[in-house]
Amino acid sequence: MSYRRVLYLLSISLLLIMTGCRRGSEQQTDQHSVYYWSTVFELDSTQQDFLRRNDVSRIYLRYFDVVTDEKGEVMPNATVTFVSLQPKGIEVVPTVFIVNDCLLKDTPRLDELLLRRILQMCETHDIIHVREIQIDCDWTARTRKPYFELLSRLHKATQERGLLLSATIRLHQLSQSPPPVDKGVLMMYNTGDVRNLDRNPILDMDDAGPYLKYLPEYQLPLSTAYPIFSWDLLFRGSRFIGILHSDDEWPILPGDTIVHREVPIETVLTAKEAISHHQEKANHEIILFDISKKNMSNIKEKRYEEIYSH
Repeated sequence: MSYRRVLYLLSISLLLIMTGCRRGSEQQTDQHSVYYWSTVFELDSTQQDFLRRNDVSRIYLRYFDVVTDEKGEVMPNATVTFVSLQPKGIEVVPTVFIVNDCLLKDTPRLDELLLRRILQMCETHDIIHVREIQIDCDWTARTRKPYFELLSRLHKATQERGLLLSATIRLHQLSQSPPPVDKGVLMMYNTGDVRNLDRNPILDMDDAGPYLKYLPEYQLPLSTAYPIFSWDLLFRGSRFIGILHSDDEWPILPGDTIVHREVPIETVLTAKEAISHHQEKANHEIILFDISKKNMSNIKEKRYEEIYSH
């Protein structure tokens, strides 16, 4: 066999190997995940079937909120109660929501308290193989500095324990410097004003679209979370009262109006395509928010499972 022929075959073999490696790498990054945002972690048969059927490998599980009490002191609130065990073969990412005002309080050890409580809860409830912790906060220009300082300290502590630290990213935060964490989750929902009846406040591309121009240059690896939830908004005259989460949350008076909001699957898929256009990697992990029992009841009817496969 001639030298040229040998060289040609070696080149083809090398190309095939590189292509196979690249395809393998791409397959590893395609991940189906969910948020679980409730005060009780209890997976019924419908939820478990959903996880299996859609090859979900990661649950971002809200552990507790951080709020200020009546005295203005920072404290945990609405801690999740574990009824179900960690599903076999599914990674749990402990997630903590921090109310923005807490960042204005003098709590220099908040990072230590957060991490200690998260790890204690994992140990107590047999949550194993934890590799990541996530912080959720709708920080503003006023709270940016203390929040980033908190994340910097927490990031150092998680690194020492071999853990990743992630943070949620709102659309309006894309135009600013990213927080000091390993990765972010872009929240592709809650994009508008609930009082504006001409737009869908959960997801409207007229509201969300202008922010996506910042995606190509955003200096933080991203996953993307998409909405599968709906809202019932209570109005008293022209005044917005709140979102109805339960029947007894607010008294409904004569003359009140309840406005139902949900996102058509076509809108979500349009949003997903727009994300891919600006930063394809941001869709390598798709996260659905969230798999509460209420949302599970209509997920098939609304075709939300298509978000993973479209």
